[in-house]
Amino acid sequence: MTRRGVRRVLPLLLGWEDLPRSVSVHGAPYTERVREPVAGVLLETDDGWLLLDTGFNTALLRDPALRRRYYPSPSYQPELPGPGEPLPEALAAVGVALEDVTAVAVSHLHADHAGGLKHFAGRVPVHIQRAELEYGLSGRPEVERQTIFRVDFDDPRIDWRLADGDRELAPGVTAVLTAGHTPGHQSFVVDLARGGGYVFACDAADLTENITEERPAGTSVGVPPEATLEPIRRLKRLAEEKGYELVPGHDPVVWPELIERLAGT
Repeated sequence: MTRRGVRRVLPLLLGWEDLPRSVSVHGAPYTERVREPVAGVLLETDDGWLLLDTGFNTALLRDPALRRRYYPSPSYQPELPGPGEPLPEALAAVGVALEDVTAVAVSHLHADHAGGLKHFAGRVPVHIQRAELEYGLSGRPEVERQTIFRVDFDDPRIDWRLADGDRELAPGVTAVLTAGHTPGHQSFVVDLARGGGYVFACDAADLTENITEERPAGTSVGVPPEATLEPIRRLKRLAEEKGYELVPGHDPVVWPELIERLAGT
C-alpha cells in the first residue's frame, strides 16, 4: 500500500552566485571564492505541485540601474542561467507549467530565494515563517544590507500563509524552523510516498562542510555565528532518525549531482 507522501522530487537550477566562501562558512578566508548554485525544488504532492524557493528577481539583475542599486558590491555577483526567466524555464524543462504550481514555500527572504515571488502574487498561497516576514517588512535599515529586498515580496496580492514553528505544508512536506541565518529561516523535510525522503537544509547549511564538519553559517541575523550550529545539528538528527539524505542548500557539487540523479524520476 502506497503511503501518503511526495510522489516526485525535481531539483531546479535557477542561477549561480560568485561569492566569498566566508558568506557560507564562518571563518573561511575571505579571499577564497566559490560559485554556488541557486536552487529550487518542485514537489508533486497529493495537493498538487509545491515549489520550494523561487530564485532571483530578474529585473534587479538585467536593468543596469537596478543592478547598481541592489547589487553594488563587486565581491558578490549573481548570474542568471540564460536570457529568459529562469523559473518558468526550469519548470518547463521538467514538464511543468508555471500555472501548474498550486503552492509555494520560501525558506527565507534573501534575494536568491524570494525574487521569483512575482510569478505567484495573486495566484497561489505562499508559506513563510511569521518571524521572517515581520523582519522583512520591519523597515530596519539593515534589512536591505542583508540582501533582503522589500520589492521582491511587499505585494498585497501575495496570499501569505504564516507559520510559527514547524508545520506540515502538504502531505509529506514539513517546514521546520531553523532560524539563525535569518530570523525565520525554515528548512524542509520531504517524505516520499514510495519510502525514504530528503531533508533540504536550504541556507541553514549552504555547503557540505557546514554539515559534516559542523561549521557555522557564514551569515546570521541577530545571533552570533555559533548559534547557527544548533539548526544544523537538528537537521542532522532529523535526517539520521529518518534515514534521509540531508541536502545542503548551495553546494556546487551536491546540487548538480542531485539534479542529474533525480531527472526523470
